[in-house]
Amino acid sequence: MRLRVSGQLGRVFTRVAAGIIVVGAAAAAAAQTTVTLNQPATHVVSATVRGGTYANKNDQSRLATRAADDPDFERRALVKFDTQNTIPAGSTVTSAKLTVTVKGGSADATRTVGAYQVRTSWNETQVTWNHRRSTESWTTKGGDLGSRIATANVGNAAGTRVTFDVTPLVKAAVTGALGASRYTRIALVDEDGSTSESYREYFTPTDINTAHRPVLTVTYTPPSASQPTAPAPTPSGSSSTLHVLHWNTHHGGVGSDGKWDPYRLTKWIAKLNPDIVSLNEVERYTGWGNTDEPALIASLMKQYTGRTWYYKFQTLAGGSNGIGVMVMSRFPIVAASPKMLVGSRSAVDIAIDVNGRTVNFTSTHLHPDSSSYRLQEIAEIKSWESGLAEQRIVAGDFNATYTSTENATVKQSYYDSWAVAQANGTAVAYPGNTAGNTRNGRIDFIYYSHGSSALVMKGSQVFDTRDANGVMPSDHRPLMTTFVVK
Repeated sequence: MRLRVSGQLGRVFTRVAAGIIVVGAAAAAAAQTTVTLNQPATHVVSATVRGGTYANKNDQSRLATRAADDPDFERRALVKFDTQNTIPAGSTVTSAKLTVTVKGGSADATRTVGAYQVRTSWNETQVTWNHRRSTESWTTKGGDLGSRIATANVGNAAGTRVTFDVTPLVKAAVTGALGASRYTRIALVDEDGSTSESYREYFTPTDINTAHRPVLTVTYTPPSASQPTAPAPTPSGSSSTLHVLHWNTHHGGVGSDGKWDPYRLTKWIAKLNPDIVSLNEVERYTGWGNTDEPALIASLMKQYTGRTWYYKFQTLAGGSNGIGVMVMSRFPIVAASPKMLVGSRSAVDIAIDVNGRTVNFTSTHLHPDSSSYRLQEIAEIKSWESGLAEQRIVAGDFNATYTSTENATVKQSYYDSWAVAQANGTAVAYPGNTAGNTRNGRIDFIYYSHGSSALVMKGSQVFDTRDANGVMPSDHRPLMTTFVVK
């Protein structure tokens, strides 16, 4: 350990241990710390995936990108950094830079390369264009890409260092907004047109020269030493993290291919691993399947997750059968109540206990055609909700965009979680939909009340549910917001 004393900065410690370079101020618990992650296996792993006849071949020996219309030549570079065990949970990331070094390249003088979030985990010894692990396929071949985080121009000269600002992604990963795993997974993708001279190869994490290896440099503020440790999650409701999912199911699972398939839809819900779920357009004994969809979905969730799911369903018109809204929870329901609204609309609320706090969770689906009706329905919901205990979360298809009068009216009493996440740099979508649109626009929302002082919003994500053929299980995209319940 080397100690350097500065009259202006006080004591600055530079420590090199287990290959992690840590720079921080010892004089204050809240001082910023910087970690440099570049050690093979323990800090960073990588692989290249390649399409066409190579789509089932694993390649850890190189790290490369290439754009090509012929899938045999298309390549994407995958890197994964351990930000889970090297950065303390609860830390606030202020800067994160990924740097790779060019090993060689084809004749094109420069290529535009994008750094994308990879939404699902992968194993570096097994990953291919088709599979993230030996027995598990990518949802979308070539890697389950999320949002494009940054771009850079990459030259072809050996030794060229290229840096991507990936702060929003690392910030979301470290806070847990992207799921239980806090690893940072990135794909480098050539975004320019196909040419035979677009190939770029980068030094891998195992290169003998540490200066050439991919490196993630993260600056963060660790949690205060006085900050209480959150209790460990348990199924009883004491978990401090709450993953809230909303999805308009389109008649209980009519996909973009026109096929009614609640099994396909529910497998996606289970895969997203929510704690509580708002579902719109769920139907009981209608022409779509002529079955009890709420009971079927809850039963399938138990089958797919191995745990009991509690639910309440309310038709829009008030009858026992028909189309309606549904809430589902892995926590036992303490209380439940429906609310009929003007315009043949409805809402349903459940109260659950999370980490010793009451959380009221409401699902609604506002009128599709009339702004006048929607504003009346919002007024009715707000009046009704004012009689419910905090903490309050309202989710649904509001059939109005984030720029609408309807959204502005709701925000008089509630926060729009996606908008808050955008402002915080923890909103994540995917290429081609960086705005987080849930259908033709951003019309599905997860709101939380201004009085929800025990809810800390950590991040929000809109998921790409297209399969390899571009088919979605619904005409809407699911939206998930992650909270910590204090």
